[in-house]
Amino acid sequence: MSNYLFSIVLTIHVLVGLGIIALVLMQHGKGADAGAAFGSGASGSVFGSSGSANFLSRTTGILAAVFFLTSLGLSYLGNGKAVKPSSVMQDAAVIVPAPAGDAAPAGAAGDSKAQSIPK
Repeated sequence: MSNYLFSIVLTIHVLVGLGIIALVLMQHGKGADAGAAFGSGASGSVFGSSGSANFLSRTTGILAAVFFLTSLGLSYLGNGKAVKPSSVMQDAAVIVPAPAGDAAPAGAAGDSKAQSIPK
């Protein structure tokens, strides 16, 4: 249940973050009005002549509050996950190297160089 909730909150967090980026890029800077006075910009927009700043600013503020709340939620949900430290080599298979060449192991039948070890 916790992983499911974490995934939902993380998805909302990412979408709200992208929404904030888009809204901030759509807004006009403070110097945009001076440029419009000299004829290099349209005075009206899709939201009306003065409505875009109010609508975009308000929506950005609401998304910022949601982003803050999802940040707190992610920190709360992520805090309870205790992960046991592990190593990359922990699950590695042990590989025993094969003897070099076609040589038979020491003490094999027919090996004249095999030495007997006294007991």
